[in-house]
Amino acid sequence: MNLDYAELADLIRCNSHSKNKLGVDKHGEQMIALIEPLGFSLTRYQREHIGDHLLFRSPRNSGKRILLLGHLDTVFPKDTFTEFSEDEYYVYGPGVCDMKGGNWVALNALRQLKQQYGQLANIDWLLVSDEEIGSDDSQSLTTKIAKQYDACFVFEAAGKEHELVVARKGIATYHITVTGKPAHAGNHYRDGIDANFAMANMLLEMSSLTDLKAGSTVNVGKVQGGIGANTISGKATMQVEARFTNHAEQQRLLEGIENICMAIEITGVEVDIQGGLQRGVMAPTQAQQALLEEINDILGEAQPIEHRGGVSDANTASATGTPTLDGFGPYGDGDHTRNERALKSSFELRIEQVTAILSELCYRASIAAPAAHQA
Repeated sequence: MNLDYAELADLIRCNSHSKNKLGVDKHGEQMIALIEPLGFSLTRYQREHIGDHLLFRSPRNSGKRILLLGHLDTVFPKDTFTEFSEDEYYVYGPGVCDMKGGNWVALNALRQLKQQYGQLANIDWLLVSDEEIGSDDSQSLTTKIAKQYDACFVFEAAGKEHELVVARKGIATYHITVTGKPAHAGNHYRDGIDANFAMANMLLEMSSLTDLKAGSTVNVGKVQGGIGANTISGKATMQVEARFTNHAEQQRLLEGIENICMAIEITGVEVDIQGGLQRGVMAPTQAQQALLEEINDILGEAQPIEHRGGVSDANTASATGTPTLDGFGPYGDGDHTRNERALKSSFELRIEQVTAILSELCYRASIAAPAAHQA
């Protein structure tokens, strides 16, 4: 397979930091120019402050309906890191594995299907613009769209052994403000209500919710409070993240954090809690297992699988009940750093695999042979 990495280089060099709307939309136009010639129609979901979300649709027939899911945004701000390079084995640059490289796998697989069958069918492709900042805007759109399909394939990077991702932890994030009563620490100590002290107790209680055996963690990642050593703190803030591997643990942690916030108020402070569940758990299901077994049959061997602690839009798609598999992108490492790279041979393998999978799932029921379709 002769891949033209110059095309990928053009995509990489276009800065598409999540908060660079002009850059994300420019990258979106790059993708439109590459995808529309394959016969897709485009629906653009315009946004004011972030990049537009893009949905590409192909015609329908009696095959299975598959949603491909990816994101346009990357993590490096404008004018910081846009270089692309390559050697014999790897390509390097922001997004080569997360996930411009994954989108490029999908693009090249679709090109092969177009060449094989004459036109594409039953495959739609959603590219959102805010995955790297939590998909707060696109989550409802992904939910609405994903439930309409027989399966969803997400093109985040593959594992080291080309594992497909069957499970991801869920995540909840909070910004918590504790308001007490400031007072002079020397003259009026008894008159104060110490927000820092209340927050410190909350921190200990929240951290104790962690259960490593269950794969559940609560991390108080940032704390801030008070104005100086001679003043009882009247205000303190904390940023909290919880991650969990199943729905029971998700419920336990969400309820536990809220109960701690309510309980501390009996000390006289006020607690304001903002945030909550960001992405629910992506857990293995029977429908997902059936899809995986079908893919194993198509490829002629069992595909390695893995559970990941990080989240992606696969969490959102799987929550709709649509069987979802992630990790269809190339293998790479160093993502979110200047050392990001992706393995060239991995692109070739994934393009070959995705082409075979989509060919069987989307065309088997309706096309007896490529020649008959083209005729």
